[in-house]
Amino acid sequence: MNKEGQQILGGISGKTIHIPDVNSTSITNISVERFVKDGSPVPDFTLENTNGLPDSLSYKRKFGLLIPVTNTVMEHELWNIIFNNQGPEGLDGVGIHTTSIQTPGVKIQTEADLEAFKQLFIGALNNAVNQALLSKPEYLIMGMSLEHILHGIDEIRSLMDGIKTEVSWATWHEASDAALKKLQAKRIGIMSPFIKKGNDNAIKMFEDMGYEVVSSFGFGCPDLVDIAHISDSIKEEVIIKHLAKPENRLDAIVQLGTNMSMVRLGEKLEPKIGIPILSINAVTFWYALRENGFAMPLKNCGRLLREF
Repeated sequence: MNKEGQQILGGISGKTIHIPDVNSTSITNISVERFVKDGSPVPDFTLENTNGLPDSLSYKRKFGLLIPVTNTVMEHELWNIIFNNQGPEGLDGVGIHTTSIQTPGVKIQTEADLEAFKQLFIGALNNAVNQALLSKPEYLIMGMSLEHILHGIDEIRSLMDGIKTEVSWATWHEASDAALKKLQAKRIGIMSPFIKKGNDNAIKMFEDMGYEVVSSFGFGCPDLVDIAHISDSIKEEVIIKHLAKPENRLDAIVQLGTNMSMVRLGEKLEPKIGIPILSINAVTFWYALRENGFAMPLKNCGRLLREF
């Protein structure tokens, strides 16, 4: 990948972000000298841009999304956000290229299972990053609840800091912290598909970042594929009856697990319960978009993306 490009300031973090030049090399490979018509050169053909041709669909930003191979939800939800916010001032020209992190055949029922999955995931991650870079993304999105398998914010940051790439990342731990700060939320409830140890790890991460986890609910899914099968009616009952109870006095509900669909349901329930619902997929994409300068209000994906 061409390391030259531009430097921008992250719209949320304020950090310098390197956006690699992924377009200029196209002018070398898409060359009039190579064009043929009926087997003969086309000498009078003129290209509209001699500095480089952008990706025809991802011409504003090409995001690389990394998700576990078992995940059937996150890419779908991100594309829904893109398609629900089209128009010249919307997300036209924003695209996603997905790479699977190979973690097949895993069931998580015990702490030992969780540890085994952790080692499998970490081992597969660097290979997945190398594969993702083959499509020349300009920015990467980590589509994984790392707090599920890692204990505390320091361990999470250490893993991400160890990934060597010229392309910047949006991660859930940074996105959730930024979102909660935007909403001035301190007391939170969390809903996850995790077993107890995974929930305990998640609570640890949020406490490390300075939040009070008042209540938590985990579905304890042993099969990672089945997470996507948790129905909206089940999730709605958990939120209404167990988390958003008046006595909990929550500032926000935070949903974990990128394979658990929540964007549509969160949009429906926020007016009912009167507090924000932070869906991991929407919030992580919010962070990626805002860091990359897409500051417009976004509809049909929750209060955070509409107001901040």
